[in-house]
Amino acid sequence: MFEGFKTFDIQTSDSQVRIHGVVGGSGPPVLLIHGNPLTHVHWHLVAPRLAKHFTVVATDLRGYGDSSKPRGLPDHSNYTFRRMAQDQVDVMAHFGFDKFCVAGHDRGARTAYRMALDHPGRVLKFASIDIIPTHFVLTHINREWALNSYHWFFMAQPYDIPEKLLEGKEQYYIEKKLTKMGIGKGGFTPETLAEYARCCTPENLHGVCEDYRAAATLDFEMDKADFEAGRKIQCPTLVTWGEKSHTEKMFNPREAWPLYAANIVKFCPLPCGHYPAEQAPDDTYRELYDFFRA
Repeated sequence: MFEGFKTFDIQTSDSQVRIHGVVGGSGPPVLLIHGNPLTHVHWHLVAPRLAKHFTVVATDLRGYGDSSKPRGLPDHSNYTFRRMAQDQVDVMAHFGFDKFCVAGHDRGARTAYRMALDHPGRVLKFASIDIIPTHFVLTHINREWALNSYHWFFMAQPYDIPEKLLEGKEQYYIEKKLTKMGIGKGGFTPETLAEYARCCTPENLHGVCEDYRAAATLDFEMDKADFEAGRKIQCPTLVTWGEKSHTEKMFNPREAWPLYAANIVKFCPLPCGHYPAEQAPDDTYRELYDFFRA
């Protein structure tokens, strides 16, 4: 699936966490970060093509895939986007990349968003795939979005309510979440669905819940403080999304994103749902290639 790539497991600055992923290609460094409930495999149709021009690093976030899944702290601080961003900075530093471009989808885009704010000297360019910034989403909730994005609040319930309710139903959950529930779903091969199901363990679901608990509390407060202070992402930013996803149907990316990023070079809707790298890989590759090479 990632022919020519090498797998790795790298110790981060958090002694409890090693990050799993793949690296391949040569040229300027590009980091690819997946979303929920996926793994680095989400990039399998895009990464090999980018690797013809770039050194591509694709990782599993902490709590996901084959990366470490530590027990969440009482305040959820070990699953904030700030902590997850630091994991990724540690990985890139391991390979000798002090500066790099990053593309993130879903939770990966929120991790990259925080990375661009916390590490502006490291992130050269940021490509956001199918999100609206967390602060905007949580201050502009409507009924339709809440019904389709139920997991934001279900997963964020106190430990261990969602974990217990999903216990023993991991396979059912992953199949329904990716193929039936919400807007812009589907488009996965049997091979990738099987991989995501393999990784949907009780430990993974706990990590996901901690991710969402942190997002609803600490992450929101960080983003709120930045917003109220007028701090924006300064690096060149590509904002892309699926035309059939919740991002298009329930928000206006062209209105929301300028409130959070100062140097948006392009807004780019793609002919797909919530998972562009698997539903529209040719378009996703072309936009990322053009943006990172420019």
